Amino acid sequence: MNKEQFEQMKNSKGFIAALDQSGGSTPKALKLYGITEDQYSDEEQMFNLIHQMRTRIIKSPAFSHNKIIGAILFEQTMDRQIDGKYTADYLWDEKHVVPFLKVDKGLLDLDADGVQLMKPISNLADLLKRANEHHVFGTKMRSVVKKASKAGIARIVDQQFEIAAQIIAAGLVPIIEPEVDINIPDKAEAEAILREEILKHLDKLPATSDVMLKLT
Repeated sequence: MNKEQFEQMKNSKGFIAALDQSGGSTPKALKLYGITEDQYSDEEQMFNLIHQMRTRIIKSPAFSHNKIIGAILFEQTMDRQIDGKYTADYLWDEKHVVPFLKVDKGLLDLDADGVQLMKPISNLADLLKRANEHHVFGTKMRSVVKKASKAGIARIVDQQFEIAAQIIAAGLVPIIEPEVDINIPDKAEAEAILREEILKHLDKLPATSDVMLKLT
């Protein structure tokens, strides 16, 4: 683990930039940026265009560690370069921004308990290996809670920490993100259940394990 990056994430104040649109959300992001689907012919061209967009954002003088302490990358972004450096190296070497990798593959459909678990991450071991090779600090994975269901929220947190254990074993720091939908009527109750379930798992973690929490 890069200790300077660890101290920055632990003690500095600022935003974590989300530069992790996946293949499903990229067309919409490009459209908002002014590029319609008839301006590229395949997925490779699409990802090249989104990388050009991200490159302009990252190279902007406003994109600075004084305000942005970390950035979450999509794996296609991690594998591409900015000015001859892989994106994670450019972020840290040139911007002093800590690189993270989105590892989840999206969400399953809403279940009977009112939650959306993560889809299976079949290539997690390979992703973590590549993340280490690219000098990534940590990972990010998102689940969604839409109902104050103790059983559902327990399963959300179980899954998050089960995958987090694999990430920690690989030497990376996981961002655990069990998002509570801001619009649900029983949000306060859902958050109380979520807090209880998270604390159960945190109490079981070895003292040497480090995790981050992203909570609404």
